[in-house]
Amino acid sequence: MLFRKADSSRINLALQGGGTHGAFTWGVLDALLEDGRFDIEGISGTSAGAMNALCLAHGLMTGGRDGARETLTRFWTSVAASAPFSSGGDANPGMAQAMKLMLLWANHLSPEQFNPFDLNPLRDILAEQFDFARLQRECPVKLFIAATHANSGKLRIFRNAEVSVETLLASACLPTIHRSIVIDGEPYWDGGYSANPAVFPLVYECSAADILLILLTPLRYAQAPDSAANIRQRLLELSFNSTFLREMRMFAHLRDAVGTRRWQK
Repeated sequence: MLFRKADSSRINLALQGGGTHGAFTWGVLDALLEDGRFDIEGISGTSAGAMNALCLAHGLMTGGRDGARETLTRFWTSVAASAPFSSGGDANPGMAQAMKLMLLWANHLSPEQFNPFDLNPLRDILAEQFDFARLQRECPVKLFIAATHANSGKLRIFRNAEVSVETLLASACLPTIHRSIVIDGEPYWDGGYSANPAVFPLVYECSAADILLILLTPLRYAQAPDSAANIRQRLLELSFNSTFLREMRMFAHLRDAVGTRRWQK
């Protein structure tokens, strides 16, 4: 979805979060990189979208478009390998029963009780695959990584010089499973609670005329859910999408207001 339209090969990207559904964004980005007709100025990402933003930026820095494609593939393959799936010859492998039980326990236990050793495979993947010190110095695009301040609900945007393992974990921190990520003495949760993704930095801090939105949550559903599990999933999706829709309404009102003033002149 293009937020603005102009004849330009330079674009900004806004990447929505949605857990492992972020692998779908990988496919879109791979096609965009293979096409090669667009240069990227800024990338705003939340949660899984922040991971994709990191892969893009780091890959472009180390190997151009081909490097970005390779980095995306390596990251998502590692994420898949770290997930506890059971194959068992099933053509449609699902999550292991033990993992389903653990997620059920997460509804009743605090992260300290549920995960006392603070294990997080994503932390290991990020530390192993990305050179954050170099990225802070040489990042070829403007990065905007969203996280939510847990004590106020306010959005915090981490920019190039602040990008680290901790800021990426903060953007993807689901507080029912993982402990709050503490940065500069302040606790942070998943950025989806306050922006999914944040579009305004791309509008105000970048000069590219076009913003490509890559969304993982439908703007409209075909029908209402009826099972308990589907209702919970819909509630989560609606809560993570509400801030994005509110921001889009703000830009729409701003566009209409500017258009009205021009007409009156």
